[in-house]
Amino acid sequence: MKIKSFFSHTIEDAIAMARQEWGPDAMLVHSRKAPREARHLGEYEVVFSDGAPGAATGESMLPSDVTPSAAPAGDRIVAEVAALKQQLESMRRTLTKTAFAPAPWLGSTLLGSASLLSEGFGMLTAADISPELAREIVQGAAKRAGISGDESKSETRKLDEQRWQAALREEMCNRCRIQPALGMEQSRQQTVALVGPPGSGKTTTLVKLAVHYGLAARRSVLLLSLDTYRVAAADQLRSYAAILGVGFQVLETVSGLAQVVEENRSKDLILIDTPGLSFRDLEDHTDLARFLSTRSDIDRHLVLSSSMKSADLSRVIDSYEIFRPQRLLFTRIDETGSFGSLFNETARTEKPLSFFATGQRIPEDLETASQARLIDPILGGLPEEVISAA
Repeated sequence: MKIKSFFSHTIEDAIAMARQEWGPDAMLVHSRKAPREARHLGEYEVVFSDGAPGAATGESMLPSDVTPSAAPAGDRIVAEVAALKQQLESMRRTLTKTAFAPAPWLGSTLLGSASLLSEGFGMLTAADISPELAREIVQGAAKRAGISGDESKSETRKLDEQRWQAALREEMCNRCRIQPALGMEQSRQQTVALVGPPGSGKTTTLVKLAVHYGLAARRSVLLLSLDTYRVAAADQLRSYAAILGVGFQVLETVSGLAQVVEENRSKDLILIDTPGLSFRDLEDHTDLARFLSTRSDIDRHLVLSSSMKSADLSRVIDSYEIFRPQRLLFTRIDETGSFGSLFNETARTEKPLSFFATGQRIPEDLETASQARLIDPILGGLPEEVISAA
């Protein structure tokens, strides 16, 4: 590592001199007013290192002996921006090298492809995949790919990248289960309950399901509402039922729900709308949770907004485990550009995805969940040949 001082009448000119002599990799250590004995060389002194390993990064552009007011405002801003850019570049290099350090199990055949692994890890975490899950995915994909360590030839590198991307997508697909269906397989009648927090879109999603899987299939449909807590909540569903020409009932007790379900065994599709329950409300509805969770003939979908923060999403899913939901249904897909948190939860809980609600239109904005719909945005849209290979 070499360190050298450059002098000029402005900090900006001194930085330019250093860049010209040592190139763009030169690292700014600090700047200050030139000492009196060196003032004839220039008004300001900037100290640079050659950027070799061990070079100092410089914690401050203006050391303690130079107050911010000692340098002209323009020069001071230029110097501070230059230092910040240098520090960010140093951080980027460090993260690129250490984000995914090759683990011992990779062996010598994969060490040459560490850059592919690091890039894959960075891409996943940038898409909000949790670091732990991203590392597991990258490790699993590396085993699948068996990438050669020889990257000296561009053709070999290209083949390695294609095999790596296909393996990465395949590894993610294996961690994401899809079950776009309603009801239990062993039951002729399909009885479905939608549970979830307030504002997740249960009611509108229930109506969409009634149209797509009831009316469109010429099946008899019954809509049930337990949501007597929100003002006019049942009225909204009653209006939809009237428009669609399907049966509708409002129920106030769990015992009443059990009775109505038993009395309507002849119906092909029964859809149950439950109240949106916050954390503090869940304790008051253990009877509903106990009833739904113990009925093997009722298909329970946990309806969640895809625009929720990752931490909140995990907390809600864990809280609603008292209902023992079998599948996850995500709404407001159109309101998010990040699908990492959705992937985190389906991988963490091992619960399959059923449907995606993509907007407010009824019944158009509903689609069956698919691995491509979830994974492709995370991977940034891989080439078609890579997807086909996977």
